[in-house]
Order: sequence, then structure tokens, then C-alpha cells
Amino acid sequence: MVRNILLDLDDTLFDFHMAERMALIKTLDTLGIPAAEETVSRYSEINDAQWKLLEQGKILRDELKVRRYRLLFDELGIEADAAEAARIYEKNLGKGHYFMDGAEETLAALHGRYRLYIVSNGTASVQESRIKSAGIAPLFDGIFISQLIGCNKPSAGFFTYCFERIPDFDRRETVIVGDSLSSDIAGGKNAGITTVWFNPKGIENTSGIIPDHEIAHLLELPALVGTL
Repeated sequence: MVRNILLDLDDTLFDFHMAERMALIKTLDTLGIPAAEETVSRYSEINDAQWKLLEQGKILRDELKVRRYRLLFDELGIEADAAEAARIYEKNLGKGHYFMDGAEETLAALHGRYRLYIVSNGTASVQESRIKSAGIAPLFDGIFISQLIGCNKPSAGFFTYCFERIPDFDRRETVIVGDSLSSDIAGGKNAGITTVWFNPKGIENTSGIIPDHEIAHLLELPALVGTL
């Protein structure tokens, strides 16, 4: 029987790509750079690649924040301060929140029946601001953010830190739900807990990382965990 549900934040509960898009457009506008659709799309691709490197331990978080802008500006031939762009972007990203479809209803259905925990690789100041804006902190028994822990999903250290702070923890009673195969699902499997891949876009899984379960909509989650 499930007692503990670990929930990823970005692109699981919160629509990160919408938040990213709005924050980036505001950042480029502040710097006097046209926010062409191609620029916004390319930034998202570069950013995703940098987060993958962070998960693999190949770059540091502070390096990631600036490097994604330096790569974008170099590629587009733009003369702009990457560090300043990173500072403006992070400030913009922390303003407001956008829920994934069904997130509020799913949290309401799970709250009180299970112990809920946020597990996020996001930047602490940004995540804390968005969690506060969304008003969801009271629904959770714990909030674990990698920057504050000192290691990222999918590392064993991240999960060990979380498990040690969950009362009467039992792996057999624990589920992780997230959209990232390389972060949430690989980390959960390595940590010996049940994994649920949130795959709203129906992406084909060619990674070799096999989740225990898969859902296309968050509203499927309450019924699923009720059977585990």
C-alpha cells in the first residue's frame, strides 16, 4: 500500500515551459533583443541540454545559469551580457506560476490520503517563490529542492537525503511521479521505489529507462496509486 508520493515540480505539477517562455520573452525584451519564436525555441533546446549535463554531474548549477545564455548569444551572434541575462531571467521566472492541467484537482484528491513530498531539481529561490505563489505548500509534508540538498536527481545522495527525513520510511510504500525519465524515473528506480512516468505528450520512450507505470494525465494518478 502506498503511503508516500514524491512529486516532481516542473512539467509535472507546474507548466515549466510556459513559465520559461514568459520569463525569457521578458528577459530578452529588457535586454533589447527581439524575442523571435526561433530564439525562444532554441533557448529551450539549449536549456534542456544543460539540465541534462547537470543531472550527469558534468556542470555546476551556477555555470548552467550563465552558460545557456552564452551559448544562445554566441550562436545567434548577439552582443549581450550572459550573466546579466541569467539574473534578469531568474527574477522573472520566480514570478507567478502555471499549473499543469489537472494538477490542482489531483493534489486535492491525494491530500489527506497520502503523505506528499515535492522533489525538485530547480533553483531554490525560483521554486520557493512559485510554490508560495501557488499556495500549495500546506498540502505537502515536505519539500526537497536539490540546490538546498547539495545534490541533484537522479543521484543516490538526493534520494537518501529525502528518505532519511520521511518518518517511518519504507521504500515499498513509496512512489515517485515525474516527467523526466533521466531524472525522476531513473533516480526512483535506482533508489528502489515505484516509478510513475507522467507523459502527457505521448512521447515514445527510447531511453532504455523503463518506468513501472505511465500516465498521460495527472487525473489518472489517484486511481493508479490506489491500486498499488
